Amino acid sequence: MQEIQIAANEAGQRLDKLLAKYLSEAPKSFLYKMLRKKNIVLNGKKASGNEKLVAGDSVKLFLSDETIQKFSKEITVCKSNAKLDILYEDDDILLVNKPAGMLSQKAEAKDISLVEHLISYLLESGQLTRENLKSFKPSICNRLDRNTSGLVVCGKSLKGLQTMGQLFKERTLKKYYRCIVAGNVTEKQYVKGYLIKDEKKNQVTVSDTYFPESQEIETEYRPIQQLKQGTLLEVHLITGKTHQIRAHLASRGHAIIGDYKYGSREINDRYKKEYQLSHQLLHAYRLEMPKTKELPQLSEKMFVAPLPKQFQKIIEGESR
Repeated sequence: MQEIQIAANEAGQRLDKLLAKYLSEAPKSFLYKMLRKKNIVLNGKKASGNEKLVAGDSVKLFLSDETIQKFSKEITVCKSNAKLDILYEDDDILLVNKPAGMLSQKAEAKDISLVEHLISYLLESGQLTRENLKSFKPSICNRLDRNTSGLVVCGKSLKGLQTMGQLFKERTLKKYYRCIVAGNVTEKQYVKGYLIKDEKKNQVTVSDTYFPESQEIETEYRPIQQLKQGTLLEVHLITGKTHQIRAHLASRGHAIIGDYKYGSREINDRYKKEYQLSHQLLHAYRLEMPKTKELPQLSEKMFVAPLPKQFQKIIEGESR
């Protein structure tokens, strides 16, 4: 017999959903059969599986250790030696300044991403156990392209993950980026367009005209500093679609420096040669939180991720 004590991270979900995580290799028919036969009980009583769990509930599995082991997926954790640049941390969330080159999430099974680094950090700091990972997995709430640096919000608790995910979805928090673009931008701009994604090429195009299956996008940007052959911009990402900032600015004739997918090879080659630049100069710089009752410790707070050293060096080198 094994017992699962329901804590905050397991509460709020249906019993059958929890069992599907805990015994992830078991067919659903097996789980419901065990519930019917009272081999799995909730608070000592027969359950159907659709009960919503609350903190303090007890789920008992009257199954052999061999059966539980058979249907439990082995928890594999990649031990990470990466030192995260943590900007803020509380019981529910953690803010990381992600370096360019680090994946936000796995693209392939063999990849090691920020999610793996996060879990490794929480395990090593004693905030998480392997047993916890059977029913809840900390993860990220927003995703940056591999070669984009800056602020990523990580959910340490179910409340943190769900609340921040909802705020990003509803666009009630404000996201600001810094980037260096080709050309001279002299005025603040608010631009709208329609984004079309090519899944095979992992590339998007932006049009001023609506097309079927296109997504409406909104981007706002303002110049901060004029450079020799470019402009340092602050970009307010109003909607958040794939490659939106990169493609939207490129469609306006101001591609981000270092972005070979949407920008000029000739210009990018110069920065590569002079500054050994290997990625686009796009950085998730600032996050402004709305009022939030669910996470009052974050209500109306602002968080800033300092620019990477190479980014600052290029600004200095290209200053007029």
